Amino acid sequence: MCSDLMHFGRDIDELAKYGVDWLHVDVMDAHFVPNLTFGPDAVKAMQRYTTLPLDIHLMVENPEQFLSFIELRKGDILSSHVELDRSFEALSAEVHSKGALFGLAINPETPVEAMEAHIPYIDTVTVMTVRPGYAGGKLVEGIMEKVGDMRRFLDSHGGSHIRISVDGSVSCERAEYMASLGASIFVGGTAGIYRKGMELKDTIPAFRAAISK
Repeated sequence: MCSDLMHFGRDIDELAKYGVDWLHVDVMDAHFVPNLTFGPDAVKAMQRYTTLPLDIHLMVENPEQFLSFIELRKGDILSSHVELDRSFEALSAEVHSKGALFGLAINPETPVEAMEAHIPYIDTVTVMTVRPGYAGGKLVEGIMEKVGDMRRFLDSHGGSHIRISVDGSVSCERAEYMASLGASIFVGGTAGIYRKGMELKDTIPAFRAAISK
């Protein structure tokens, strides 16, 4: 959602050229969050255009309906939100049957304990460090420590294999710190790689260097 939508293909080419691991796709339905972004047709167009795997973040009330419209590929990640307060066993099984990974995202105000029932079914947890809905959101005060809390909670409840992703105002400096707390996937938005006055050819290597320290 930070890309130039009038030059989407060009931006995807640059992201691939300079070494991102996934394309993070924010899918919003104007119900679960107030914004409205990409739908299934846009996701399928990205899949036709690039071999890069997608990290599809569903901020929608009905993730099963969205999944019925797309075909996941091996290496893709599909994440729903734990705040939907439901069983994700069937959705996880469907995602895994396609060779993709299944994850859950958690909003800033939701406690890490909300993940407990879902640990057997997930591969990733996305810790939202801003309130979801729009690009350029402000980092929630004190939220970075939640990454460490999540890592300890997962490790102590049989989830040591689950990778932690961080999403929202993830600058190079914050990414380096959150890596030390246990994060291993970093969503590079306006604070990370789409930095004002800078080009992707410069920001992506700098971002990768920060998380590799």
